[in-house]
Order: sequence, then C-alpha cells, then structure tokens
Amino acid sequence: MNIHRSLAPLCAALALLPGGISIADAAAPRATAAAPVFEQWRETPHRGTDELLTAGLGLDALRSTTAPAFANPAQPTADEARRRAIWSSWRGIADLTPGGGFGDVYGRLQAVPGREFSAYARIPGARHPHRVLVQVPDTFDAARRCLVVAASSGSRGIYGAIAVAGSWGLTHGCAVAYTDKGTGSDYYDLDAKAGFQADGTPASQGALAFAPVTPTAAHGVAFKHAHSGDNPEADWGQHLLQALQFGLQALDRAYPESAPFTPATTRTLGVGVSNGGGAVLRAAEIDGDWFDAMVAGEPNVSVAGAPPLYDFVTQAALLMPCALLALEDLPQPPLQAQAAAAGSQRCALLKTAGQVQGDDTATQARSARQQLADAGLSDGALRAGAFSTGFDLWRAIAVTYAPAYGRYGAGEHPCAYRFSAAAADGTPGPAAAALRASWWSEGSGIPPGSGVVLVDGNAARSPEDPLQGLNCLRALGRGDSADARRVRAGVAEAAAKAPRRGLPIVVIHGVDDGLVPISMTSDRYVPLARKAGAQIAYWRVDNAQHFDAVLAFPDYRKRYVPLLPYMFAAMDQVWDHLEDPTRALPQDARIQPTPRAEAPLQREQLSIPAAPGR
Repeated sequence: MNIHRSLAPLCAALALLPGGISIADAAAPRATAAAPVFEQWRETPHRGTDELLTAGLGLDALRSTTAPAFANPAQPTADEARRRAIWSSWRGIADLTPGGGFGDVYGRLQAVPGREFSAYARIPGARHPHRVLVQVPDTFDAARRCLVVAASSGSRGIYGAIAVAGSWGLTHGCAVAYTDKGTGSDYYDLDAKAGFQADGTPASQGALAFAPVTPTAAHGVAFKHAHSGDNPEADWGQHLLQALQFGLQALDRAYPESAPFTPATTRTLGVGVSNGGGAVLRAAEIDGDWFDAMVAGEPNVSVAGAPPLYDFVTQAALLMPCALLALEDLPQPPLQAQAAAAGSQRCALLKTAGQVQGDDTATQARSARQQLADAGLSDGALRAGAFSTGFDLWRAIAVTYAPAYGRYGAGEHPCAYRFSAAAADGTPGPAAAALRASWWSEGSGIPPGSGVVLVDGNAARSPEDPLQGLNCLRALGRGDSADARRVRAGVAEAAAKAPRRGLPIVVIHGVDDGLVPISMTSDRYVPLARKAGAQIAYWRVDNAQHFDAVLAFPDYRKRYVPLLPYMFAAMDQVWDHLEDPTRALPQDARIQPTPRAEAPLQREQLSIPAAPGR
C-alpha cells in the first residue's frame, strides 16, 4: 500500500498566497494565544545509523524481543536511552509480526534522517511539566509545510505515538510533534532520590523531568501520571495544543529563513489512539483554528452526564475475573486454566460480600456478567477484556487514575496502594541501578512492569478482606467521603465537551474493544459532537479490539484485525481533502473485515472504506 500522496497541490496553494504574499510574509495566523515558554531546549541530529523513525534499528531489530543494549547498564548514554525507548514504543503499539501487514499493507518503516527538537512545557497552574518533542525530516519542504501533532497512547513516554504519527507523518515529509501529555515514563526512585534528565539519562540532581514533592516517609517508586499532584487528563487538549505550538517554534529554528511558521501557513493534523485519541478530541474543543483536521482512534473519552470510564474500570477490576467464567472460547493468553481458578475464587469472594448472586460458581459468574452487560459491555468486549483481566490491568489503571484525579502525591494514596521496585524474587525491594536506568526507555507509564510492582497495603492491614482495596477504589467513584468527592471532582474535570464547528474529525473504534469499550466512549461522544454541529465521520470496525500488539499471539490474530490500518487510511483521506477540498472527507462506515489467522494479511481482508467519490 503506497500511502505517500503527492503534496504538489499543497505546495502550489501555499507557495503564493492571495495578493502575491509569500508564506514567510503571511498575515497574522488564524489562531492566537499566549505562546508557552519552553524550557531545556535540545536539538540533536539523527542520520545514518541513528535516524528518526526507528533509531536505525529497522524492522528486524524492532521485531526482536531483545532490547537494544546499554554499554554501561547503569548509565546509558542519551542515544542508547532513545534507541531503546523507540524500540519499546514500536513494540507496545504495532503488530510487527511477519505477515501482519505493517510496512506492506499499511504503514511505513523506511529510514528517515533528520533532526529532533525537545523541551519541557508546562500547563498554567501545573506543578510539573510535560515533555514535547518534534521530529523534522530532511525531506521537509518549507514551501509545502505540514505538521502532524500527536499525544502518546496510554501513559507512554514521549515516543509513544511514533508507530502512528511518526510512521505516517515523517514518510509524508511532515514534521511530527509529540507530547507525553503529563504522564510518560519519567519514574522517580524515592529511596535513591533519582529520576531522569531531559535526554532520558538517569540522574539524582539537575533539571529532572519529574521529581515529586513527597512526605519523608514515602518509599518505593513514583511516576508522573499518578504522583505529580496534577490531573493530567483534565489538560490533555492543552498538552496537544502546546505540542503544536512547540512544533511551530521548532520549525522556526530549523528553517529561520522561512519563519514564521503559523497555523495559517502550515497544515496541521492532530492524531492519536487510546488516551492519545482522547487528547485529540479534547484539543478539538479549543477555540481557534489551530488544527486543520483530527483523527482519533479508540479514544478514551468520557462525556459529561454519562458514567465515566473510571466507573467501568473499577467495576471490571472487581467483577470481570468472575464474569469471564460465564463465557466460552476466551482468547489466550491468559491461560484459561489459570484464569478459571482465579475467577472461581473471585466469584466466591463476591458472593460473600453480597456483590453477586447465586449458590454456585456458574450462577455467580452469570450474575457478574449481567452487571457488566447492564453497564453497557457487550460479550465481544467482555471476551477481549480477558487480556486486561489476566494481566491485572484493570487494577493498575484504577490505582493510577484515582490519585491523579484527586491530585494526591506519592505516599498519599487514598486506598493504601504504592509502587516499588522488584527484587530478584519479585518481592518489593530497592531498585538496582541497572533496573532504574531502564525505566525511562521501557516503562509503560503505568506499572506494574519494567521491574516495578504494585503493592497493596490493604493486604497487610486487612488480610481477612481480600477485596478491600478494590472496593475502596470503586467507592472513590461512587461514595461520599472527602476522598471520593475529591476524586470525582477530578473525573468531572476530564469530561469531554463538543468540538468547535467546522473542524473535520474522524473517529475510529473497534466494536470489540475490551479496554475502552465503544459503547461507553465513542458511541456517546459522536452524538454529542453531531448535536453541536461537528463535521465528524465515525468508523466502527468489527473484529477489532484495543491492542494491535497482542496480534502477535496466534489466538488473537485468528479473531481480530489490527486497528492501525484504519488510522492510516483515515489520515490519507483527510489529507487528500486538505490538499484538494474538492475531494470529499471520509463518511460514516460500519466495517466488517476478516482476520488473517495464519496467512499473511491482505488489504482486501480489511474492507477499508474507499474515499467518497472514488
């Protein structure tokens, strides 16, 4: 699939503006706002064996389960930390398995030489900065200037959107601006008092990306999403806007002879998946013509007046291990035998607590399943949710988001959870220097993982009540305690509003998404946007769940298709329209693709909607 469209129409349109005014001399931009001050500016070249898109690794090395090495495991260089971060970001988002289609059917992995500009940005009133980074390919043409702007998916680090925005934007000759949206992999060792510098290298002093203010008794590991004392989700749209503003300033520096770069003279496309997709939709609310179009995949977006996703996450953390026993033919992993044993135990605990009905495990499982169905979860989403359940992701998310919403610091978790490095036997303990040095490159932004474990303080405090911690997390979203009111106030701050009129938006969501269920997010957001007069297209994709990367498991690729091909197709179609407004924007579609099983993926199996009028 050749996704590289000719930019000639855009070049012609921008080379000479009305009245013979050149781009550099263009009048005031369409959008004005006080430009943020960016701190710790860095500019680094990336060419040859260390280019922008894969850090010189190429497809084979990205596929490898062995991370790029650090010459000194305890003190990597900035280049080594970056290379491993890019390796980790690709593997966490994309299906790169042979036959999976990336680089052949959709997406590109070619080497892209160029430069990177990075800095810290800060939302007014925030305690801590977020990272912003811009990749400028050597193929960038100031006469047909374009900027793709993306926020990391999940809570990933600054390269967390490279497999989507980087692969599409850089190979189109566009600059690509990223933000970690106030989350990211800037972990902090509370015992060693060590974090990470702007270049991703570990340090115990200097301008660290995240150094929490904590009680002296706090121990273990802090990370920005949970422990900054900010509520990053409330500001996701502003994070994306600041990434755009940083992108324009970086282009001013990269091409001073062609400055200024403004929204009026530069095509701007907002792109993101999951939490990054939520950030795109939040940025769509902002007044001013900052963005020309938006493409949001499987967006984590809650609508005011409807139950927030936090409510579902805490319900799933409690009920789903039991509810899954009411479904047959679950995907593996997790192994069904292990899941069944854990699920039976959970059913019994829920029955004792009066949270499910029934005198046997099968009846209790049906009771749990019915509660999730009443909340809006389909059987397809429940089946796909087995992955998140088996890897304890529901609890990890709830434990992270609760203190973020309530703006609690490290050591202040209202439900007595904390995080710690893991010793060799997996038990909590001090972090070895080599482990600590890997966090910035490999951390997902939400432990457990990368040698960090979740510690449940309730286990020691109330061993007779194994569900105390989960029930505490759920009560924060539903109760009336001071902590609950504090958390719910933060949840309300993160609710989405309608986008501005006239902004083209494409929303893409898998019907079987088990982590960010379509019925609780996009199905609610799109009607809200349309009621406000939004110019929005909605692609609902059958046989698609949340994690493209799990298609590396044979049982998942027999059931599901990747979602990223639809992101690339939507970006192609939107871009065609921006270059030539006579080309129609994407239209609504219910897409019915066929999973590839063990055969190589073919484009025909994806049933990608054709551009209108073609």
